[in-house]
Amino acid sequence: MKLLQRSLVARIVASLLAITAMAVISIIVTMSVANSSRGDAAAINMAGSLRMNSYQIVAALLDYRAQPDSDRRQAAARLIERFGERLRSPALAEAIPGAGDHPLRDSYQRLMTHWENALGPALANAAEGTAADVRPLRAELDELVGDIDSMVTLLERNAEAKVRLISTLQILFLLLTAVVVAIALYDIRHNLVIPLRQLVAMAKEVARHNFRPRSHLRGNDELALLGRTLDTMAGELGSSYAALEARVSLKQQELQRSNQAMQILHDGSRSLYGGGNDLCASAAPMLRQLETLLDIGPIKLSLNDPMDQQQMPILSTDSATRPDYCRDWGCHACLIEPRSLELEPDAERECLLLPINMGNELLGTLEVWYAKDLALSDSTRRLLNALSDQLATAVYLQRRIEEQQQVTLMNERTIIARELHDSLAQSLSYLKMQVARLERMQQKNVPRETQAAVFGELRTGLDSAYRQLRELLTTFRLKLEGPGLKSTLLQTTEEFAERMGAPVEFFYELPPHLLSPNEEIHVLQIVREALANTHKHARAHWAAVSLRFTEAQLVLQIEDDGIGIENVTSPPMHYGLVIMRDRAQTLGGEITLGHRAAGGTLVTLTFTPQTARLIARQPAREPTAVATMTTHGNREQAP
Repeated sequence: MKLLQRSLVARIVASLLAITAMAVISIIVTMSVANSSRGDAAAINMAGSLRMNSYQIVAALLDYRAQPDSDRRQAAARLIERFGERLRSPALAEAIPGAGDHPLRDSYQRLMTHWENALGPALANAAEGTAADVRPLRAELDELVGDIDSMVTLLERNAEAKVRLISTLQILFLLLTAVVVAIALYDIRHNLVIPLRQLVAMAKEVARHNFRPRSHLRGNDELALLGRTLDTMAGELGSSYAALEARVSLKQQELQRSNQAMQILHDGSRSLYGGGNDLCASAAPMLRQLETLLDIGPIKLSLNDPMDQQQMPILSTDSATRPDYCRDWGCHACLIEPRSLELEPDAERECLLLPINMGNELLGTLEVWYAKDLALSDSTRRLLNALSDQLATAVYLQRRIEEQQQVTLMNERTIIARELHDSLAQSLSYLKMQVARLERMQQKNVPRETQAAVFGELRTGLDSAYRQLRELLTTFRLKLEGPGLKSTLLQTTEEFAERMGAPVEFFYELPPHLLSPNEEIHVLQIVREALANTHKHARAHWAAVSLRFTEAQLVLQIEDDGIGIENVTSPPMHYGLVIMRDRAQTLGGEITLGHRAAGGTLVTLTFTPQTARLIARQPAREPTAVATMTTHGNREQAP
């Protein structure tokens, strides 16, 4: 019983077993009753034939008495014998119930006794011809027929009773089956269908993220246990889902805040990398925005002195005074009112110290203060690490730019000193020797005609020195004003186009940052010297300057359509060509003079730039630089 109370499956199985058992019992009982009534019809027929046989015996005896002969006697004897055989036949005897007090058995016993003890022997004697009169035997046969009718009636009632028993048993088992089915359906409806609907409805609500409905099932069966388990699970899922929603909301807010912080870092990077050497003015607004967004602060930035490695405070977002080392008194980035954090008076703060380093070089430190009860999240720490990396990159680039500026300044000074030494200083030395020679001639009272030659050399030397000085001033003015070699050469070609009154075309096919400043100066001086020679001696109506980089070599060509040069070697006292060759040797290259096929002069300089020497030579490739052609004189631009 406890199992049936605890298990719905057990109750359903018990109901099915009960229905099956009743059906089997009903079939067995019906088959048993039907088997017991199998000979009733034959017994009734046999009893009916006894009644007819009795009348046949009477008719045969009367016929024998009317005409006694052997045939009629034998016919009467056969009928009497047949009656006895039928009365004792198994079909009739087996249909008689075995109970001793059954009316049908009493009727059959009386009929057998009457036949065997009285009527049977009398009829046998009458058939043998020993009886004198048949009329008394006829009266006994009529009485026997009455007993046979009574037995037939009892046989019919016995068969009808068995049929009624079968009907009653069928109705009884049908009612019992209906009761069991009704109980099973009631149990299935109230303990299976309704709870299952409630569980399905609860599952649909859970699928819609509604964890409030409950099944409230009572009992000890499987569905009740499942319902209570689902109620507990729904409560736990509701709590977990609410917690997850809260975490997702926090993560979403944190992501939004991280995106805003990344946008601030992105916008601040422009001012950091483009703000010159004023790190305070470029970083202070970004740090204040991050303080407001991340609810942290103050933030303090300190850098190491590259000379003595001492900490030097650079920026503090909570400072209301200008630093002592401030170099720009027109900047007010440090004088903005500090942001007041909403903290308790006794609230404790902690400091996150982040290194500002580039590789193994420690450039400084970044102090980030925050409330102790507001711990920094992982995303905030990653953002602060990105901030320290960005500041490190900005500081490192700023120092590298300052160092590069110093190196560039030293290179410019070295180039100027070399140019002055190679040109103007030599000319002045030559003039000094001529002046010393003239003084000795005057001390010796040399004739004025002899001194006139020295005065001529002095005049020529002064003109040459002045010309060199003017060329140097023009060269360095172009170099300082122009953003690069291309712009400087473009100005040079424009200058000589105006001086010559003829177009000077310009072709440039060099990759960026190919030449060092020293190499640029030498290339520029060779171009100017060649164009100056074209202007003075060639009487040209057209000139062109082209630079291209191919097979790891720079090729410079200056050509014109003038009268050309008679001797491609340097003629005596032609100092311009000597200086050009000297510069070519300084570059580690070679310069050649030749005639153009269409007439005129062609000057070609070929050398390997210093940057290209540091790279292994590669197979020849098509030049990838953009070619620019400019025709000066008529001011036409062509691609």
